[in-house]
Amino acid sequence: MSQYSRILVCIDTTPGSTPVIARGRALAEVCGAQLTLLHVVEYQPPLELDYGMIGVPDWGLNEDELVRAAEERLAAIATESGAADALRLVRVGLAKHEIPQYAEETGTDLIVLGSHGRRGIGRLLGSTADSVLHHAPCDVLAVRIKNTD
Repeated sequence: MSQYSRILVCIDTTPGSTPVIARGRALAEVCGAQLTLLHVVEYQPPLELDYGMIGVPDWGLNEDELVRAAEERLAAIATESGAADALRLVRVGLAKHEIPQYAEETGTDLIVLGSHGRRGIGRLLGSTADSVLHHAPCDVLAVRIKNTD
């Protein structure tokens, strides 16, 4: 196994994130690596279209509020998972793009993320883990998340 010095754990702030953080934390301890927890808020603001027919509805969403709420949830999950000392970061965009980009920017050695292992229509709709695996500048570890549905 390679010696990792920067491990990026990507989570979606759901209860399924706990085993992902645990795996990343264990690897960071073994390797003496810096641990970073990353959550990507996949909020896309409404487009301003001026067709003169129908206005864009106001969904009442504020990007700053979404980021602030994500930061609070990330801090809580980090504490609950025993990773309170990890660097925590929230970015806005598409996770499948933001994760490899951040890894490239920071010289990350290993990305750890969860995978639901969906098949069929769920798979056709897109898999963040699959996209990250194919675009990451480093090793990727996909931790199986048990579906609760």
